[in-house]
Amino acid sequence: MAVKKNPPIKYTGRDFEKIKEDLVNYAKVYYPETYKDFNKASFGALIFDMVAYVGDVLSFYLDYQVNETFIDTAVETKNIIKLAKQMGFKYPGSFSTSGICAFYVEVPASSGTPVTAQIPTLNKGTTLISQGGVNFILNEDVDFNNSDVEVVVAEVDTDGQPTSFAMKAYGEVISGKTETEVVTIGAYEKFKKVALAADNIVEVISVHDVEGNEYFEVEHLSQNTIYKSIRNRTSAESERTPYILREMIVPRRFVVEHTVNGDTILQFGHGSAEELKNKKFPDPSSAIIQLHGKDYFTDESFDPATLMKTDKFGVVPPSGDLTIVYRVNTTNDVNAPVNSVTTVSSPILSFKSSDVSDSAKASIASSLESDNEEPILGKSETIDADEIRTRALDAYAAQNRAVTKQDYLSLVYRMPAKFGSVKRANISQDADSIKRNLNLYVVSENVDGSLTKANATTKENLRTWINKYRMINDTVDILDGKVANIGIEFEIIGAIDKSQTEVLTKAVEAIRDEYDQKFMFGVPFYISDIYRILNDLPEVVDTTNVKIVSKEGTGYENSGFNVAANLTEDKRFLVVPEDTVLEIRYLEKDIIGVVV
Repeated sequence: MAVKKNPPIKYTGRDFEKIKEDLVNYAKVYYPETYKDFNKASFGALIFDMVAYVGDVLSFYLDYQVNETFIDTAVETKNIIKLAKQMGFKYPGSFSTSGICAFYVEVPASSGTPVTAQIPTLNKGTTLISQGGVNFILNEDVDFNNSDVEVVVAEVDTDGQPTSFAMKAYGEVISGKTETEVVTIGAYEKFKKVALAADNIVEVISVHDVEGNEYFEVEHLSQNTIYKSIRNRTSAESERTPYILREMIVPRRFVVEHTVNGDTILQFGHGSAEELKNKKFPDPSSAIIQLHGKDYFTDESFDPATLMKTDKFGVVPPSGDLTIVYRVNTTNDVNAPVNSVTTVSSPILSFKSSDVSDSAKASIASSLESDNEEPILGKSETIDADEIRTRALDAYAAQNRAVTKQDYLSLVYRMPAKFGSVKRANISQDADSIKRNLNLYVVSENVDGSLTKANATTKENLRTWINKYRMINDTVDILDGKVANIGIEFEIIGAIDKSQTEVLTKAVEAIRDEYDQKFMFGVPFYISDIYRILNDLPEVVDTTNVKIVSKEGTGYENSGFNVAANLTEDKRFLVVPEDTVLEIRYLEKDIIGVVV
């Protein structure tokens, strides 16, 4: 009897039709006497179809799952976030905005001057609300006793003597509303995770366990030190330097993880609180690796892992209630136009003197007013999958230091939301400097989504943030980028069988769809692209003229950008300086066409 050889298997055909074809050929070659009915209506055809169907499905999901393991090919946002986390990128969750508000208060007068004892301090945590319903929180104490406070006479008596003074001071506010949640912690569990109930959490402000111990947020659980700002109350320079930066060792710590679904999860360490209380710190000499048979050792014989056994990547809170305070955004749009943050909903006032009566406190509190003299702006929408992918690759390349241009841009977009954010940024070396001086150009976004200058608070926060990562010989100047508002005017010849209205509508819609995204700094504008877009439309016979014009006046940035001076000689594209970003501000009216 002839021995049946192992059949050759083709692994390249993985779609339905190819799998079915291979099955039929296999049956014909190796089972010619067993099965002969290859009619499409036969029962065997049903079996072939079912097996091919299963093979096609398995092949599809195998390819799909493999693609989801690489950040370049992944499609699902949750998988992209997980892969980005491995590359050092933290998904930011909900965004927030910050800005400066002016605060006004009326204080009684005595002998022609404000009563010092009744001059208040508006404390951090005071809540405000804009006319559009956006909640804000005062992010610092506003002391009306400072020398830079503006003071004017508010009321006078019949003799012209002041009876009260109006005082004006400034403070930083940040979008959101503070909420408190109590979570019950059960038995010890290493690397304990706690899911918070609220959505759109911007930041976790504080965490305290049942014993009153505070837990601190860190970037990763192996980080056992933080830098904490302490109020400078004793130094003579306290007015110019209100806070002192102190390094703290924090065995009680946690990391925060935001998900694409809006959930926020806290993760604690490995050790237990009881071990932290009872365990003694190790003798550094015990961290030396014993090298038997040698009468010497090198510094490579030092085992630092031995010194980490005290808290094991932080400790888990003990059993009992865990009190968590966090800030949430209550609306999707957290921007506020100028002169809109006018309501102090819950003021927190304190006085240096304890002799101030309750009625005087109430009167001063009722006089409190607020106003934002500049718009409070920032990026209001969450980042999509493509932006997460790009930022993760940039974060991996940057390795928590700023050396290249892309490193700096990655840092700009990675700044925590509580410090504000920018919409577009660009960086270049200052050609006029003999040193490595860098110019960082930034623009923000106003309430209607248009580009505008970033406020002073955001730029100062950005300066502090970059200083943590920059090279020691780098100096960075943060400058306002120029927003050049432009319009598009065109002439086209429409198809004879189409109405002018129909042709013009199609043409304008095509250009709007092409330029509905914001431009980048220094990217040239190719006029030839307009010709291509219009000529590709079936309703357009030919494009006879395209013109780029500057848009200035009310509602525009008025940057002074000269379109004619920046056009190339052949009029094919518009050169854009590295400190300038183009914008078609009003797509509905800045794109004008004529059908001839």
